Amino acid sequence: MSDYHAIEIESRQKIEFVDITSRVRDFIRAAKSRSGLLLITTPHTTAAVTINENADPAVPHDIGEFLRRLVPEQGYFRHSEGNSPAHVMSSLVGASETLIIDNGEPILGSWQGVFFCEFDGPRRRRVFLKLIPG
Repeated sequence: MSDYHAIEIESRQKIEFVDITSRVRDFIRAAKSRSGLLLITTPHTTAAVTINENADPAVPHDIGEFLRRLVPEQGYFRHSEGNSPAHVMSSLVGASETLIIDNGEPILGSWQGVFFCEFDGPRRRRVFLKLIPG
């Protein structure tokens, strides 16, 4: 097994939350690890990773809408690419998460899922998974 695993993601919207929980579980199962830590990170400065409810699709939508209103497109941003709000949203949410693995499964709450958060889409992106056996 390599040192890490990359998940390829293709976002379709400017702001989008992509549920990657099943892909994370697949990676853990393929690694055949019974316990440890799983680091999940994205190297993109206008994207993030978060854990939140994945049972109701309104939740990620609401979070995205809140962030859009919290960090609106404004003329005072100096960044020449015009995607400063995406950089701010990425910093607010964060580029990584850590999960505990027990009995070959990530410890998540009943309603929790792992999301890749796109803030400057649509784009092709990557998320990296690194298993630290315990």
